[in-house]
Amino acid sequence: MFPISAADAISPAVRRTRDFLFRPFRPGTYVKLCLVALLTEGIGGNFSSHGGRASNRAPSLSSPFALTPESIAALVAVSLLLVLLVLFLYYLVTRLRFAYFHCLIHNTREIRPGWHLYRAQAVRFFWLNLVVGCCFLLLIALVALPFAAGFWGLFRNLAAGGHPDVGSILALVLPLVPIILLVVLAAFAVDVVLRDFVLPHYALENATAGQAWAAVWARIRAEKVPFFHYALLRVVLPLVALIALFIVLILPTIIFVALVAAIEVGIHAAFSGASGAAAGMGIILGVLVGVVAFAVAVLVWIGFGGPVSTAIREYALLFYGGRYQPLGNILSPPGPGMNAPGMA
Repeated sequence: MFPISAADAISPAVRRTRDFLFRPFRPGTYVKLCLVALLTEGIGGNFSSHGGRASNRAPSLSSPFALTPESIAALVAVSLLLVLLVLFLYYLVTRLRFAYFHCLIHNTREIRPGWHLYRAQAVRFFWLNLVVGCCFLLLIALVALPFAAGFWGLFRNLAAGGHPDVGSILALVLPLVPIILLVVLAAFAVDVVLRDFVLPHYALENATAGQAWAAVWARIRAEKVPFFHYALLRVVLPLVALIALFIVLILPTIIFVALVAAIEVGIHAAFSGASGAAAGMGIILGVLVGVVAFAVAVLVWIGFGGPVSTAIREYALLFYGGRYQPLGNILSPPGPGMNAPGMA
């Protein structure tokens, strides 16, 4: 497979995505593959706020210090369980990432073969990502350390009943903004390198972290400009895809939400004066409508987001496949008597 530029890899990635998901088109298989693509690629991210809403009465700021030893132990135990659950889920996503990699390079729709074939590689790749994540947490802690005294002083002032000083808050927050942006940019770059470039070496060569990184870094040094262009498009293309999905889905979404709201209001009005079994039936109908609406919304997001996620992965494979011979030979097998160009 010959090396292609980042821009030239877009069209073949779209074609491969179309052929993989739609030729032939089987609804059940399509939903399965799109769901796996969303879980492993994560197109769109999560823009919702996870912060709890403030209650009408502000809780006492000193209440956290009044925790009993039993409640502290319970809080620590719950935190550990949540951490273990998150790690287990991320491990499953890593296994799926290798399985979907196998599906795309071999043009097969079966998830199971890749799930079993790359188990050892996926475990080592999971630990590599975990180590990298811990390094970033340490980096964030080191970056935040010089600001800790200022934030602690602000917290103590508020706990003592003082009023927040906007100037002091801005003096603490504004210097953090460019630092946070740099950390986010570095995290994105490392994630792209791991998923797009290091993972194929793990899967196809059973390479170690050092071997994979050495091979990737050699290619990046040899073609700095093409890899830079790839990094830019790797940021721009998902954003463009999300904007396009928003434009396409905004009007149907408004209509759908209005329809569901009208049905819910109608059910509430119909059973407003009911009691006993009739009131229970109204509650069941309302919940059922909500569940069906949620299921439809999830299916729509899978159906539209899955192809975008798959196209992003195909794009990464095609760009790097032209520069990594074992991957390129699978994506585009050389003819008889031909040697595929590229670095081994």
